[in-house]
Amino acid sequence: MSNKQKATFGAWVAAIGTVLAAIGSTPIKRIPEDTLEAFSLIGNEMQGTGNALQADAIDGFSLTKAGNQIQAIGNSTVIAGLLIDFNVIVKQELNIKGNLMQALGGGAALGESFSKEHTTEELFSIYGNLLQIIGNSLQAISGILELNGKDSGKLDVVGSWIQAIGAIISALVQTEASMT
Repeated sequence: MSNKQKATFGAWVAAIGTVLAAIGSTPIKRIPEDTLEAFSLIGNEMQGTGNALQADAIDGFSLTKAGNQIQAIGNSTVIAGLLIDFNVIVKQELNIKGNLMQALGGGAALGESFSKEHTTEELFSIYGNLLQIIGNSLQAISGILELNGKDSGKLDVVGSWIQAIGAIISALVQTEASMT
C-alpha cells in the first residue's frame, strides 16, 4: 500500500470512527445506553487507528504527522476513560484530556496548512481541521462543565457532530489529494 493510499484509508477510517462516536454521544431513546457506549468506544478506536495510519503515511517529521500522532494519543486517552474501571471523576477527566489532545493535534496539523499555498484543496483542509478542533474543544468544555456540576446542555453532542463533519471534509480532501 502506498503512502497516499494509506493516508486516504486512514482518513476514512478516522472519519467513519468520528461519525460512530458522534452517534454514540447522541441520546437516542430507541438505542440502549450500552449500545451507544459501544458506538463511542468503537468510534474512538477507529479514529485513533485512522490518525495513526495517516501519521505513518508521512515520511520524516512534519507538523501534520505530529498532529495525527497527538490526535491518536488523545483517542487512546478517551478510550482509557471508557474502558478502565475508574471512578466517574477520573473517567470524565480522561475524556476531557483526550478531547483536548485531539484538538491540540488538529491545531498542529492546521498550523502547517497556513504555510502552504492557499489552493481550494488546502482551504478545505483548513476548514476540516478547524471544524475538528472546534468540535473537540466543545466536547472538552462540555466535560469541564459537567465535572463542575453545571449543565452542559447538548454541547457534547454538538461538538461530536461538528468534529464528524470536519473529519469527513478532511477525508474528502485526502481522497482528492491521493488522486493527483
